[in-house]
Amino acid sequence: MARIYTRTGDAGETSLGDGTRVPKCQARVDLYGDVDELNSTLGCAAAVLRRDAAGRPMADLLDRIQSRLFDLGAVLANPRLSALPRDFDAAALEQWIDGMDTHLPDLRNFILPGGSEAAARLHLARAVCRRAERKAVALAALEPVPPGAVIYLNRLSDALFTAARAANAAAGLPDVPWQKDA
Repeated sequence: MARIYTRTGDAGETSLGDGTRVPKCQARVDLYGDVDELNSTLGCAAAVLRRDAAGRPMADLLDRIQSRLFDLGAVLANPRLSALPRDFDAAALEQWIDGMDTHLPDLRNFILPGGSEAAARLHLARAVCRRAERKAVALAALEPVPPGAVIYLNRLSDALFTAARAANAAAGLPDVPWQKDA
């Protein structure tokens, strides 16, 4: 195996998937960095979920989502691929949301991130996902970004919100309600 370090980024530049050298602070690099961070937060959530048998199915699904995020990062890292239409399967996320939602109480107020450790980690992943979505929308105003990428990130944040609620329910904990300042 080759060395992990190349020293080619020591001057603050990196190569995109098409070989173009750009500053590491460039919007496209920043976006796929956020997708990578999202992927990492999902790995942390999956590790917590795997601690008991009841959480393993959700952890397995998060593994599949992590693979899709890796695909998304690869597309975003290559401007030529980003110019092509691409579907990242938001419909599968909608099915997951609908399946979880049938077992959850109706939302009657805003909730805060928290409850069980798994739920808190899923809420953190949701927040990172929303940031990546905002950056994808911003980049799409300047350069090609597959519309399917923005749709997928939007739906994924909804799925992670619902998954956090499901994790709390599975742990026998209520969602943490927002308390309005009187």
